[in-house]
Amino acid sequence: MIHEPIVFRGGSGASTGVVDADPVTTEIVRQGLNAAADQMKRALVRTAFSPVIYEVLDFAAAIYDRDVCLLAQAPSLPTFMGTMSFCVGACVEAAGGEEVLEPGDILLYNVPYGTGSHPQDAAMVMPVFLDAELVGYTAIKAHWLDIGGKDPYSTDTVDVFQEGTIFPGVKLYRRGELVSDIFRMATANSRVPKMVAGDINATVVGVRTGADALLQLIGRHGLEAFRRSVERMYDHGEAVVRSWFTQIPDGRYVGRGEMDSNGVDDRPVPFEVVVDVEGSTVRIDYSAAPPQQAGPINCPQPSTVSASRVAIAFLAGGGESPNEGHFRAVEVVTRPGTLFHPLHPAPCFLYGWAGDQAMEAVYQAIGQALPTTVPACSGGDICALVFWGERTASGEAWTDGSPFPVGQGGDARGDGASSLMHHSESATRVAPAEVWEARNPWLFERFELAPDSGGDGRHRGGLGLDVSVTMREDAWLTSTVERTKNAPWGLAGGREARPNSVEAVHPDGTVERFGKVTRLLLPAGSTVHLHTGGGGGFGEPGERDARAVHEDVVDGYVSEEHARRSYPHAFDTRPDADGGA
Repeated sequence: MIHEPIVFRGGSGASTGVVDADPVTTEIVRQGLNAAADQMKRALVRTAFSPVIYEVLDFAAAIYDRDVCLLAQAPSLPTFMGTMSFCVGACVEAAGGEEVLEPGDILLYNVPYGTGSHPQDAAMVMPVFLDAELVGYTAIKAHWLDIGGKDPYSTDTVDVFQEGTIFPGVKLYRRGELVSDIFRMATANSRVPKMVAGDINATVVGVRTGADALLQLIGRHGLEAFRRSVERMYDHGEAVVRSWFTQIPDGRYVGRGEMDSNGVDDRPVPFEVVVDVEGSTVRIDYSAAPPQQAGPINCPQPSTVSASRVAIAFLAGGGESPNEGHFRAVEVVTRPGTLFHPLHPAPCFLYGWAGDQAMEAVYQAIGQALPTTVPACSGGDICALVFWGERTASGEAWTDGSPFPVGQGGDARGDGASSLMHHSESATRVAPAEVWEARNPWLFERFELAPDSGGDGRHRGGLGLDVSVTMREDAWLTSTVERTKNAPWGLAGGREARPNSVEAVHPDGTVERFGKVTRLLLPAGSTVHLHTGGGGGFGEPGERDARAVHEDVVDGYVSEEHARRSYPHAFDTRPDADGGA
């Protein structure tokens, strides 16, 4: 069936510019909301059981008004930024609408087409009441280590039913009291029920903390003054983004991306993203995307919108914490039944991996108009590895994993940063090796920057990582590594960078190389080597400052052999200490 494209317009309506709100009070309210969201984050981190939450920060915590417009979000997982309004709206609708909500309720929702994520990313939504009036929502979407899918982590699912237990907007708490049947179902459908139970309770603490903080803020200023300040806050966010857009010439710009495979066959999946600029409005169009795939790389509409918003916010957001106003100027077009708007029961486990490539394609498109405003391509992936098994001594199930950093692209202002998370996960982090080794049966043998992995250019791309981990007990591995077939592109004459790759060396000496793989057996003594990609270079390599080349060699970022080959001009005459020839 051919579906017509759908245009998604965020925000709470266009700015009027005539909101009667005191600017000082507005700023106090804005910072108070940001602080409230941060309190949610801190409460969750301090009480969670799983390192993927309290170390990696694989979650989002946000506060919304009654119309499900974003008031504030804590810095955590950017790729969730644009999905949370979908989570709240779909969850409330599935539960029966506003009229069924009561003070003290907490709803649980993880339908991929509504959350934009795989079922493991479960959303909890708490309606916030001031006396008997609904004034907003607090929401957290956090990754549960296991929720009863065919594997704890998968790259080869063929429908949503293989991906985990679904909770379609049910009340986990009703009027402040736990609905024990729902809680028991959640823990019964997990290989690690103690971890999931702890994380559920931590998330409840988080949304309640946010609700209390929101009510305190409203009580301090009064509901009407609060709402006027919020509208002025939205108007300001919109103005910031629109002012940035006006520097882009009107026109149609096309970026292109490609997935290595869909997870169930090895054929690449190319796509294009169109960026249409008209005045201060930008439309990001995915309507030419390929049909939804048989494997789990399908990116639900909420995550497609989110990838678009994150890409734009990093460029045009002025470094501010986002609110709904920042999204008013961005339109996103998708076509139902395609890679970027799959329909039930399409598999979606690797939901964000296509979104990550789409972000790079958006930058590539904008780079055609204003190459000085965007970076070259990053390593282009979150390079996530997930391990699991049963402990030899106790027989207890365990699972753990993480994304890993990549190199960032160089840009007009300087070299790309080395070893940072992909833009989509830029506020997350890698757990310390000491934490991982204390909890899991493995040893980290290597965790180091990879020389020569960044793209050459006037401004060099950032370096990727070389990571080696050896299993002390038998385990299973799922690798989700993308962009192994396509090197990160350079910009304005800059060169490509090293792509991602991963391999396992078994005790008998056999070597398996792969990108995506599910349930790979790792006998004790096996070592997994992950090589994350570098960032593309910016500008012609022959324009790089000679002193910078020699500093790279001294610092070990670039080998002398590579430097002599890529930057021969730097060795014609060696620069002196002051940078002269």
